[in-house]
Amino acid sequence: MSDQPKFDLVLLGATGFTGRLVAEYLLHRHGAAGEFKWALAGRSRDKLEAVRSELGESAADLPLLIADSHDRSSLDALVAQTRAVCSTVGPYALYGGELVAACAASGTDYCDLTGEVPWMRRMLDAHEPAAIKSGARLVHCCGFDSIPSDLGVWFLQHHAQRLFGKPMSRIRLGVQSLRGKMSGGTAASMLNIIESSRSDPEIARIAKNPYALCPEEFRKGPRQPYVKGPKFDEDLDAWMAPFVMAAINTRIVHRSHALQGRPWGEDFTYDEAMMTGRGFKGRRRAITWSLALGGFALGASLGPTRKIMQKRVLPKPGEGPSPEEQERGLFKLLLVGRDDDGHEVRVRVTGDRDPGYGSTSKMLGEAAYTLATDVPEGSPPGGFWTPSTAMAEKLIPRLVEHAGLTFELLDS
Repeated sequence: MSDQPKFDLVLLGATGFTGRLVAEYLLHRHGAAGEFKWALAGRSRDKLEAVRSELGESAADLPLLIADSHDRSSLDALVAQTRAVCSTVGPYALYGGELVAACAASGTDYCDLTGEVPWMRRMLDAHEPAAIKSGARLVHCCGFDSIPSDLGVWFLQHHAQRLFGKPMSRIRLGVQSLRGKMSGGTAASMLNIIESSRSDPEIARIAKNPYALCPEEFRKGPRQPYVKGPKFDEDLDAWMAPFVMAAINTRIVHRSHALQGRPWGEDFTYDEAMMTGRGFKGRRRAITWSLALGGFALGASLGPTRKIMQKRVLPKPGEGPSPEEQERGLFKLLLVGRDDDGHEVRVRVTGDRDPGYGSTSKMLGEAAYTLATDVPEGSPPGGFWTPSTAMAEKLIPRLVEHAGLTFELLDS
């Protein structure tokens, strides 16, 4: 990468549904011609110009760059012009690999919002040596999966250390409230993972391993809890049901733990689930939610029903929640940490928009800005990092001040 790149950040995938939201957020936060130099990138100039026009007159000076996710030479030219790249081009397993390779080789920092565990594992195994050599810092999962979970655990352990002089060895996350809508891009990514897992046993094995994203020496550990069906949880005092994002978030939390040398203990456990309430109503909701999620997984795993779901049920690529639906969205997460001495720490993490898009676009925008500007002093060296290990101390205040998130220590 050039010693003095032209841009601080390039947003690749700006013409997609989530990419447009991130562009809108960055424009609102930083303008188009301020000290923070950024640009929109994609493979179609006409579509980029349309997005810039839709953003309004204040976006008129935003530079546009042309690059194709399957054209390595165009990606090399792109990353040479910038300190960092933010990618919203998914499914990443289909469109994201060449960009990661280009960033790792050139020393260009990178972040995205993928939740595709097998693809992340492939990128780690293939490109971490190059990233370490070049100094590139690559950070996956900078949206709803997995910033609230990863930074929530970091925040809880920080306070546990302050209060008790030791970390919590067991943490459970309960989703208290979640209001949002799936986009076509997310649906496509989920179906691609399911289809790939059925056709490739190695991908299925990676997807099931809670330590799949850890460094090789940490890819084994204690058996991790996992809510597969209706269950009453004493710690959270509520009925629980499976949470679809748990299969992603738990892997990132365990990678964060491993990257720090497992300071929370060799027996550390972490899991996530939906909280459906107490009593008979809570139990009924847990059963209903579990059956619905199981039915979706079964339908998506079978070719004929998967095609019907794609055609008639799931949103198409480029579709997503309306601005009004994003505004009405929210999420509220409760994290409870305990140790063997009976200590307990409770933390609540909230967001003020639809979690997958309205809130994710703000989280990704702040993560990209932090990665692009807070270099190199006090930052980790080159390699693949998680949101918490790359930038927790700087990112949390920005998320609270600008992105509508809260991180709150509760009375135990």
